[in-house]
Amino acid sequence: MTTNTTPAPTIRWATPVLARAVETLQPAGERLWRVVDSRGTIRGHLRIVPHDLGVRYRAERLHLPSGLFRIVGDFWSADDAVAALRF
Repeated sequence: MTTNTTPAPTIRWATPVLARAVETLQPAGERLWRVVDSRGTIRGHLRIVPHDLGVRYRAERLHLPSGLFRIVGDFWSADDAVAALRF
């Protein structure tokens, strides 16, 4: 008997569409986008997080001294997550 070791296909996540064109999203990894404002400044990152009730959008900021992402919050919409990175 042989075992099929074919890996499961990778799901490619589409870039979330924002209601306002204040910021743009640039791919930064699987399920991860850079949030860039109109001046070209990176405001933070948007990450898709699977949840039992659907997809959550996590707003994150890079903490330079530690090199780790700090969670700003989890939101039900990409627009709300991006708005949290404006401040």
